[in-house]
Order: sequence, then structure tokens, then C-alpha cells
Amino acid sequence: MNARIETASTLAIPTGASRLKALTWSWNPLVWWAALSYRLAIGSTGSPVWVIFVRAPRVIIAHLVLVATSEFGLSLDKRLRSLLRVFSSRVNNCLYCDDLESYVALKHRTLTREDLDALPTYRDSQRFSERERAALRYVEAINTSRTADDETFAALRRHYSEREIVEITWLNAVGNYLNLQAKPLGLTAEGYCALPQR
Repeated sequence: MNARIETASTLAIPTGASRLKALTWSWNPLVWWAALSYRLAIGSTGSPVWVIFVRAPRVIIAHLVLVATSEFGLSLDKRLRSLLRVFSSRVNNCLYCDDLESYVALKHRTLTREDLDALPTYRDSQRFSERERAALRYVEAINTSRTADDETFAALRRHYSEREIVEITWLNAVGNYLNLQAKPLGLTAEGYCALPQR
């Protein structure tokens, strides 16, 4: 794991099988701002910069505001934010986001490899608190059915304030925004870290 994290900073412009060719240059300062932001956060510019933002630089500001708010503007603790980001990417089967979010969680030590490996069995795993399981169950429900039944929501209310429930819902919506860009455009895992078998 540590070796992979160390080598992530040497990744170049991705050459994966995205549906749009990665472009390698733009004169637009917003693109370079996005590239710098990604490089500072993950050590690489990553596919979104060269596949998405180079073609639509006006969306960069909104994108960075959403991502920064989900990282620095919520009252939810870092571990829970990481759990929900990784888990929603997995429920939505977004390999690019799963790879990226897992890497960031490991890099910042908000989750361990054991936590990531236990996510498929979160309902029974002792790695997660009852509070965390309630949030994971809620996120699973809203990603698979676009709503949550009364029992799932009641479990969430037992552990979270109304503000936190809104933040969990909003954080998941931001994750969906990212998934719904990566998947249709064919962005896939870039090897930031090892992912579980599907």
C-alpha cells in the first residue's frame, strides 16, 4: 500500500480507455488551476482534468467549490466522510471514484485497508460502529432506490442530528455528481490503490 501511495505522484496524463481522448494542453488558466488542485490533493492531475475540464473549463469553479465544501464545509467527521464517499462509489460501481476516494482515505489515514475490505459486509462487520452502519445503510438505500424507507431513516435519526442528515444526503449527492461524470465518459480506475474484486 505505501509503495503505491508513494508512486501516485509520478502518474502522468492518463491513457485509459475513456470514451473521449485525453487532451494534453489548454491555454485556459482555469484548466491549469484544476490541474494544480488535483496535483496538490492526489499527486496527479487525473482524468477529469484532461477529459472533462479541458473541454468545459467553465464548470471547474463549480466543481472545485462542491469538492472543497464536501471536504472542509461539513460538520461530519473525516472518517465518516471517507466511508460514505468510498461506499457510494462502490454502490454506484464507479471504478474511477472508488479508486480515487480509497486512495485519498488511505493517504490521509481516515480509513485503513481493513476498513475498505470490510465495506461489502458492513452490516455485520465490527469494524464499523452502529452509527456508521446507519449512515452506510442510508447511503446504500438512496443510491439503489433513490429514497430510504421509514425504518432506514429512523435508524439514521437515532444517531444523527437533522443537520448531519442533510450533510450526509448532500455528500452523497456530490458523490453521485462525480460518479455520473466518470461512468458515462468511461473514466476507470487509474491504479491509485488496489481495489476489491467486483
